[in-house]
Amino acid sequence: MGENILTVRNLVARYGDEVILNNINLDVIKGEILVILGGSGCGKSTLLRHMIGLSTPASGSVYVGSTDITECDTETFHNILKGIGVLFQNGALLGSMTVAENIALPIAEYTGLSKNSVDILVNLKLSSVELEGYEDYLPSQLSGGMKKRAGLARALALNPKILFLDEPTAGLDPVISSEIDRLVMQINEKYGTTIVIITHDLDTIFTVAKRVIMLDKKTKSIIAEGDPKHLKDHSPDPAVRRFFNRNAKV
Repeated sequence: MGENILTVRNLVARYGDEVILNNINLDVIKGEILVILGGSGCGKSTLLRHMIGLSTPASGSVYVGSTDITECDTETFHNILKGIGVLFQNGALLGSMTVAENIALPIAEYTGLSKNSVDILVNLKLSSVELEGYEDYLPSQLSGGMKKRAGLARALALNPKILFLDEPTAGLDPVISSEIDRLVMQINEKYGTTIVIITHDLDTIFTVAKRVIMLDKKTKSIIAEGDPKHLKDHSPDPAVRRFFNRNAKV
């Protein structure tokens, strides 16, 4: 299938005494768009937090390349983080800073480039998400879809090898959602960026994903993996078929 860029092995996630995810094993292939899906409360965002090192598993390992980020030293972990971009569900833009300043922040902090070079990179990132001309806007002045694109530009600031998107179309109307989906596919095709999307949005799933991993709240595990178009009609699990054959978003 290709080279693994991220690998999860035997991961167990707990909040207190409650097990949220149990014995999760998955491979993320370099250059793919992988969607992690499932119903509300199944542990999608919990898995995301463990995959990017924001949470420590109760047991198990998360490898970025050949490095286990659950055991590496702080310097190694921070260097790995430079190759990871994240678009959180709420965009996580700093409200007191302009769009350009939000995007410039990680570039200036981690690269040591001159202000002129940073400004050029900021403009390139805004162009890549079709937000030219909005450099001096505050997040509060942007629509929901524009905030998502600005957050995406910031997630791309350091040219990450892996891009994580947490519910990128949540709260958006179908037209704007389709624009976000198009941008995601464009970034993947143009830059070869590996993209992991956390969502339960069927339109996004069927548009961008060739492979999905489905989590289940009851079993706390992966209950399906493969092409969503195939799973929709041919999964042996009726719960999986019901998920893919919903008439409306949930």
